[in-house]
Order: sequence, then C-alpha cells, then structure tokens
Amino acid sequence: MYGDPTVSPHGGASGTDSPEEERKCKDSAARAWGEGGLGLSAAAPLAGIVVVELGASVAAPFAGQVLGDLGAEVVKVEKPDGDDARKWGPPFLDGAAATFQALNRNKRSVVCELRDPPSRERLLRFILERADVVLQNMRPGQADALGLGADALCAAKPALVYCNIGAFGNTGPLADRPGYDPLMQGFGGIMSVVGEEGRPPVRVGPSIIDCGTAMWAVIGILAALYRRRETGKGGAVDVSLFETAASWMNLHAVEYLASGELPGRGGSGRANIVPYRAYRTADGDLVVAAANDALYRKLCAALGHPEWANDPRFLSNPERVVNAAALYALIEAEMVKRTNADWVAALDAVGVPCAPVQDVREMLEHPQTQALGILQAVPGLSAPLVGLPISFDRARPVPRSGPPALGEATAEVLGQPAKADA
Repeated sequence: MYGDPTVSPHGGASGTDSPEEERKCKDSAARAWGEGGLGLSAAAPLAGIVVVELGASVAAPFAGQVLGDLGAEVVKVEKPDGDDARKWGPPFLDGAAATFQALNRNKRSVVCELRDPPSRERLLRFILERADVVLQNMRPGQADALGLGADALCAAKPALVYCNIGAFGNTGPLADRPGYDPLMQGFGGIMSVVGEEGRPPVRVGPSIIDCGTAMWAVIGILAALYRRRETGKGGAVDVSLFETAASWMNLHAVEYLASGELPGRGGSGRANIVPYRAYRTADGDLVVAAANDALYRKLCAALGHPEWANDPRFLSNPERVVNAAALYALIEAEMVKRTNADWVAALDAVGVPCAPVQDVREMLEHPQTQALGILQAVPGLSAPLVGLPISFDRARPVPRSGPPALGEATAEVLGQPAKADA
C-alpha cells in the first residue's frame, strides 16, 4: 500500500544490510541530499539519517533542530497554516517569530493536511521509503488515530526509530492530557523551589522543560539508532514533559525522602550548601560559590574577616546551613561595599569561584562567549543564532540553512499530488 517497506535508499530500513553496506548507502544519501537540499556534509555525525518531524511549538522542533545540527536530514511536517510558533511574536525576525527561527534551522518544511487521506498517504509513503526516525509531539492519541503512531509505523517498517514526546507520559491517569512548559514547571514541583520564600511562584525563564525533553528525545533516538546498527531493529522511544520535570527535581526529591522535610524556595542559592548564592554589590549582583570548608575560609579572608572561619556557628557546612541567616547577613554587609569588578578580582586571586549576574546583552557580548563562537551566522537570517553547544574535534557544527519557509519543500519531498487530490 505504501511501497515496499523492506527497501531503503539509504540502508538500514529492512534490517538486512551489513554495517559496511549501510555506511556506504548513508554516505551516498548524504551526498545526494547535499546536492539537492541542505548542503549536508557527509562528515557530519548523523549524515544520511532522515528524520520526519511531526512537531510544533518547542519540544519536538528543538529535538529536530539538534538532530539537524548533527547532520541529519530533517523534514518538518506542518499544517497548512504552519507551526503555531511561527506566530509567537513579536518580536519577529525575517518573516516569522523569533521563537520559531531559533528552533528550526537545518530543516525542510512540507505542508501536509494530515486529516486528508491522499495527503497523509503521500507522507506515509515517504516515511516508509525514506525515514529512519519519526519524531512527534502531537496531542495524545492523535498520531495513533491518524495511522501515524509508533505501533502502526514500526510494524510496517521494523527498522524505524519512532520517538513520542508526550506531556504526562504514556501511561497513568493523566496520559491523555496535553501539557506545556509552565504547566510542568508547576506540576513537576519546580515552581515550589524557585523564587523567594513568601513570594508567589515563578517560572524559570528559559523553557527548561521543553528543551530538556527535547534533549532526552535526542538521547533516546541516538541510543535506538546505535542499537539498530547491531540488531537491525528500531522501536519506540517515549519521553515526556512531566518525566523531564521530575528528573530535574532529582536532588530535591532525594533530600525530601532522606529528611521528610519539604524543600522551600531558595532564591539564588541552595538550602543545603552555605555560603552559595548571589549578593548585591555596589554596582550589580555577584554569585559566589564557596561550596566547601576550604573555599569558605578563603572567602572569609577575601572579605577581610578571617575570624569568621573559626566562629563555632560556621565551622563546617552543616553548622553554616543551620546558621545561614546570620552568616548571610554578615557577608551581605561586606559585599555591598565594593563593585562586581573589585570582588571578582579579589575572589579570583584566592581561588573562590564567582560570576556576575549578566543580562542577555552582557552574556552575548562577553569575551568568553565571543571566544567560543557559540553565536553563529545562519544562512538567510539577518541575525545570528545560538549554535549547538557541542564541538567535534574542537569545531562546532556550522548551520547549513536557515529556518525554512512554510511548505517550501512539499513538492520536492512528498511529490506532486495526483490531480484528483489537488
């Protein structure tokens, strides 16, 4: 019905090719894609891997972008009016919301009305003939209802790696509910430990749940692809926003289980490490991490109060935790007397870790950021983007293409619809 699922133009789909045959086929596919599409280098780690992204918003698109940055050929499937994130502005950048542009480089966009059987048939044919990976974060149950779920596609193509990005997980009483990053920061307990005591709950600014779930998705996909090289079989990978939120709470969870005491909001610090937080200085804020007794003694000397190191209330971390309010009051009174630069020089001189609290502009313009080259020019965009935070042999992958225009590769990737379908 969808073509012969045992035939793959780039190897591995049938599970019958040898590793050497698969490598040769993938190199050939990588060159072919580079000639007609994204300019892919066969030296990229995931060269020749074809990913179909049935994703919108943040989690699946970020996972797809990471795979694309690593060299995979990523086909982004969008509804006729596009990924919702295209309109998540202002600000807008070169015709789409800055949010969308930040999450969708190194991809090709195809428009497919999934509820239209002929359109869906074309997509299914492409998946079974070309795809190594399907990545989706549709509403729970929607992919299965459309015949695009893991069970159906993996049965038709056993070598396929299929990654579900869910909200609350694939089982349990909430499995059918949708979710977004702030919901999971609340439900997962993160908001209960972020901010300051006595203040309303606050969300961590970056989309740590969406982006963290995307990272787990990529890890799962890479592990499944590695297993496929040995067995010829793909399979389903399941990740979810809630499981990611719960995993980020690992330290707080074990501390509660060990003590029976609920962790509170720690502001800029950690309740069980003292002193370990930000302080107001004469011209800004500075984070100081004196995370052990030796560093604490050095901090006391730099503050001009070596006697604090011998105060019975502050001799070791457990005592300092119990008497944190008194110690922090003493440190705060000293820190406000000098500038960030003064304190950085003084603390660096004695080896106490510290860092100023920077805004986005300061972070981007800092010489360390510039030296790493993590801000990269992207073809077709008038502003650079933050690149992949991984380097291979001291070289960061270079963006091959900017985020795609809506549907720009529909005909090329899925083929022209039949006249009766048009």
